[in-house]
Order: sequence, then C-alpha cells, then structure tokens
Amino acid sequence: MSKERKLWIAFLLVISVSFAILGYYGFEIYQKAPPMPAKIVTTEGEVVFDGQDIKDGQNVWQSMGGQEVGSIWGHGAYQAPDWTADWLHREALFILNEWSQEDYAVAYDNLESEKQALLERRLQLELRENTYDEASDIITISPMRAKAVAHLSDYYSGLFMENPELDELRNFYAIPKNSIKDDERMHQMAGFFFWATWATVTERPGSEVSYTHNWPPDDLVGNKATGDLLIWTGFSIILLLIGIGIMVFYHAKMKEEEELERPVKDPLMDQTITPSMLAVKKYMWIVCVLILIQVTFGVVTAHYGVEGDGFYGLDLADILPYSISRTWHVQLGILWIATAWLGTGLYIAPAVSGKDPKFQKLGVNFLFVCLLIIVFGSMAGQWMGIMQKLGLAENFWFGHQGYEYVDLGRFWQIFLFVGLFVWLALMVRPLIPVIKQRTSERNLLIMFLVSSAAIALFYGAGLMWGRQTNLAIAEYWRWWVVHLWVEGFFEVFATVVSAFLFVRLGLLRTKTATLSVLLATVIFLSGGILGTFHHLYFSGTPTAVMALGATFSALEVVPLVLIGYEVYENYQLSRATAWLKDYKWPIYCLIAVAFWNFLGAGIFGFIINPPIALYYMQGLNTTAVHAHTALFGVYGFLGIGLMLFVLRSLFRVQVWNDKLLSFSFWSINIGLILMVLLSILPIGLLQTVASVNEGMWYARSADFMQQPGMDTLRWLRAIGDTIFAIGLFAFVWFVFSLDSRKKLPKDKKKTLEKEYQEA
Repeated sequence: MSKERKLWIAFLLVISVSFAILGYYGFEIYQKAPPMPAKIVTTEGEVVFDGQDIKDGQNVWQSMGGQEVGSIWGHGAYQAPDWTADWLHREALFILNEWSQEDYAVAYDNLESEKQALLERRLQLELRENTYDEASDIITISPMRAKAVAHLSDYYSGLFMENPELDELRNFYAIPKNSIKDDERMHQMAGFFFWATWATVTERPGSEVSYTHNWPPDDLVGNKATGDLLIWTGFSIILLLIGIGIMVFYHAKMKEEEELERPVKDPLMDQTITPSMLAVKKYMWIVCVLILIQVTFGVVTAHYGVEGDGFYGLDLADILPYSISRTWHVQLGILWIATAWLGTGLYIAPAVSGKDPKFQKLGVNFLFVCLLIIVFGSMAGQWMGIMQKLGLAENFWFGHQGYEYVDLGRFWQIFLFVGLFVWLALMVRPLIPVIKQRTSERNLLIMFLVSSAAIALFYGAGLMWGRQTNLAIAEYWRWWVVHLWVEGFFEVFATVVSAFLFVRLGLLRTKTATLSVLLATVIFLSGGILGTFHHLYFSGTPTAVMALGATFSALEVVPLVLIGYEVYENYQLSRATAWLKDYKWPIYCLIAVAFWNFLGAGIFGFIINPPIALYYMQGLNTTAVHAHTALFGVYGFLGIGLMLFVLRSLFRVQVWNDKLLSFSFWSINIGLILMVLLSILPIGLLQTVASVNEGMWYARSADFMQQPGMDTLRWLRAIGDTIFAIGLFAFVWFVFSLDSRKKLPKDKKKTLEKEYQEA
C-alpha cells in the first residue's frame, strides 16, 4: 500500500472518529445543559421571573452587543465585567450583609471571622443547592435570594440605563447611557443574568460541582478548583511531552530527498491570465479597504479602554459605542482574512487549467457584489441592533446576534453560507477537468477541493442555534464555527494552498507536497477537532468534555515543536534561485506565519489551554494575547502572503517597491509583539494573580482594572498599536500603488531572464 493511500485512510479515520465523538458529546450537552425553567418562584409562591422573561432577556443581552459588552461564562469582551461573576459576588455580599444585620445588627465586614465563616457556609448551602424541579419545570429560591435579585435588578437597571450615580462606573465599562431603553427589557435581561449566574453556583444533580464546573472562582460561594481540573491538566502536559517525543522521532527518521533541480526562470511568468483571474484583483482591493476600516475601529476600541465614553474628548460613544467598534473590529478581521483566502482560491483554480469555464468571470463578479452587501449590510444591521432600533426578532435576523465572532444577524449568516457554496462551485468547475486527467497533481487538487468544501460546509454550524436556544447549546455550535471553521479547516486550506504554490514554482515535488499536506492535516486534525472542547470547559457542559478538551488541545501544540524547521526550509526556498527574489516577501510572510504559529497559537495558546490555567484565566486579557497573535499573526499574515503571491502574478512586469514592503513587514511584526509584551500580556498576568487570590469578579472589576498602574499599561499599548497600524497602512499603500508602478522595459526584462538562466 502506497504512503499516499495510507495517509488518505488515516485522514478519513481521524475525521470520522473525531466527529463521531464530537457529535456524541454534543448530544450529551443537549441533554445536560443547565435547565431553562418555566418559572423562577420563591418558597412563598411569588413569581420572580417567567421562563419567557429569561429567554427574552437573552435576546435583550444579544441586542445590546452580547459578548461584545463584558462576558457571560467567561466568553466575550474584557472592558466590562463578566456579568455572571459580577452578579454572583454582588448577590453573595448582599445576602451576607442582610443576614449579618438581622442576626448581629452589624455589617458583614465588621463581624468576627468565626461568625463570617458561619454565614459564608450558610450562604454556600443555600446557593449551591439545586432546587430545580424537573416535573414542574420550576426553580425555587428563598425570599432572601429574591430580595437580592430585586436589589441587583435595580443596580443593573441604573448601570445600563441612566442612574447618574453610576456615570463613572459606566465610563470605566465603556457602556453608554440608555444602552437598554425601557424597563421591561431591563427586567428581562436581569432574568437572563440571574439564570446564567444560577448555573455557575448551583450543583448538578448527583454532583458536587456547579453546571459550569465551579467557574467563576469565588471562595465566598464555594466555587473552588476541583481535583478534576488538576488531574486533567497533568494528563494534558504528559500527553504533550509524549506527542513531542513521537514527532521528533518521526522527523529524525524521515530520509532527506535528493536535491530538486530548480527552474531557471519563474514558471508562473508563462501562465495564462484568464479574465476571471484578472477579476480577482478587486478582491485584493476590498481586502485593503477592510484592513483600513478594521485597524481604525481597533484604535477606537483600544482607546475606549482608557476613555470609556469618548475618543480624545469627542463624545463618540453616543453614535459609536464600544460594543459597535469592537464588533466591527473583530468581524472585519475575519472577513478580510477570509476574503484574501477566497480570492486566492478563485485565482488558483482557473490557473491550473489555464482557461475559464463558461460564465466564470460573471460568477467571480457576482460573488464580489454579494460580499460587499454582506459586509456593509451586516455592519448597518449591527449598529441598528445595538442602538435599540430593532425588535428582538428583527435583531436576531438582521441585527446583532451577540455571539463573539458570529455577530452577524441570521439573514446575513445565511447569505454568507450560500455565498461560500457559490465560491465552492467556482472552485470546482475549473478543477474537475484537470482532476479527471489523473495528473501527478491529482491528489493535491483533491485535497484542495476537500478543504474548500469544508470551509463552505462548516460555516453552516452557525445556523444550528435559534433565537432562544439555551446558551450552553449555542456555545457548543458557536465554537464549531470559531474553532473548526476559523482555526481548523482554514488551516488545512492554507497548508494546501501554500504547498501548491511551491509546487507551481517548481520548488517542491508534487508527491512530496502531497504527502506533506496529508500528514500535516492528519496530525493537525487529530488534536484540532476534539480540541474544540477546550473552549467549553466552563460553558454548562459535562465533565467528560473537559477531559477530552484537555487531552486533545494539548495535541494541537505538538506539530508546532518543529516550526523552526519549517521556518528554515521556507527561508532556504526563498534563496534557492535568483528569480525567487521576486517572491521574497510572500515567502517571508509564510515565515512570519510559522513564527506566530509557534508563539501565538503554540505558547500563548497553551498558556491558557490546560483546565487549571483556564479556570483562572478564562475571560482575562491573556485570552486577548492568544487571539491577537494567533488570528492576525497566523491567519492575517497568511492572508497577506497569499495576496502577495497573487499580486506578483497579476503585476508580473511591474517594479515592486521592496523598501515599502520591507518597512510594512517589519513594522507589523514589531508592532504586534510590542502590543502584546508592553500591554496586553502584563495586564492579563496581573489579572490572573488577582483571579487566583481574590476571584474572577475582582480581576475584571473597576476597582482592579482602574488602578493607576493598569491605566499606564493600557496607554503603553499605543506604542505597539501605532507601529502596527503604520505597517498595515504602508501595505495598503503598496497594493494600491501597484497600478501606477513602472513596468520593466522589454530589453531589461530579457536581460534579467538571461541573468536568471546564467545563475
């Protein structure tokens, strides 16, 4: 049996087994999600919230930005608190103070430590007892807890509406006045906050841990790290070391191939540029426009961290609140990266056969128009949703869904899903005739189509939840999109495209590239698919999910130990022959991808992946460190690198401004590392210490985050941000200036070709 056949079998086994397990535990999550009751009542029969209040409250929370305004269960933005951690601690303190006044006529803080401990134990017994009755579908709480709910409802009404006493706190949290505009919506959102918090402290039936595995950490209510967290953390580290050992052994065992004879001139210089390939140029332009918009909103979002209700004195929050700027910043980052990759695919597919199928150019242009409508239509809808100009149902369909990375309204999601299948059809049509010819590139092209199909198909996971789906279930499907779509199959697509480009340049043998792609895909997906669970440790899922997530997310890091070899290999390829200097910066972008894969996805990712680490770090700026260095460092640089490959082919006779590209490349890299090391990482580590010592509520509170030292660290981010932004602006300038660049004279071009041949 050939190596290729063995790897294809391994690929199919990994896919089928992993998704079978993912699906099985998805079923378990459906069955064991925190119950959404029909009513919440007191022991005296008073109705505190109807079940519909909780469901509508979830939609109200989504309409104001959802996970872009603080977080729930640790998932979301970092400027405001985690509302479940915040509610839980405030509720605990209120009840303790009430009991202390009733029993001892003094405030809780003034009690002797023995009496405090007695009240705390009493509190834990009350909050942790599961009073949900499955037969009646009712949660019962004490009158005292109902009193705490009323108190907190008033507090959050003042915060999200217009209590002047909370102006300063609103400023710290970057929440504009009247983010929620009527009392009924506010009552409903308080119901959702209470239910989500109830799940964090109420013990599962037959268990001594809460639905969220005792997250958030808060000693006051008995939310402490469990033995399971420590055991599975240790197991994940052991498995990581074993995996690294196997990878190193396997790599050492591989035999070096004989040196491949390099082409004497650029093979891509002679390929036919079809009309549809020329039409891809506009995709590269719109990528640049989206980069400019995204960076602008990134600057605004970062500045809200130090001036929560304005931008250098301008009352920007009234028309562009933090939740909008962050939504657009996150969403546009994914969209411009995806557009760069999709545009590259549209360019490569007809380049293989050298001709366009009928109506290919029309399809490329039609898809481009659809892309513009989706991008700017969804942005307009999100603005209207957050400004509370839409009903709850209308907001779900056309406004803001409230889930980070999948903020688009359902209409725009469906539109994008259909658009991805149009893109897939445009990819398949030119390649099918070539695949039928059974050339040496056949397996590589099949893998190219498989990864393309996965990109189209797996975005559909974002359609699996409804408007009022239980949050635990919605989170399960959301991470299918974020982890499997963005971090998973885009990674496979990128691996295939990079290998294919090197084959086309004559720098890799087709068989070698095919084997490398299949092996890399098998290794990556072995940990990557089930590694999805590491996002769900504390999202209302069974304990087995944590065990699987810890185990397989550790395996995701294993391939990254050989990243240095990949960097060296790509660098050597860039120097293989004289004409390759034209591809220096696209290849350098691939080297940057490898570097950030190791640092951002590997080191910064593994810092927060083990269960005991994430228990204290979920929802802190340590997550933002991983997000910036992995999303932009890996996928952003890959998008830029693929763009440069395409542009080098489209503008084949233009003289490139290498100095501008060099400045851009190094500015982006230096800016990104400074952004992380000077600001985001130190803030995240200090928050982690606070989370361990005091609790998640404190690590995310204004009392901690608004200390002078923390404010200084936020301002220091401006250094890295500025260098980073200048680098991206330089890149955009480079792309837009290509049309006006001088072309090589014919005699000069012939001279260069002769020099290449002699070299």
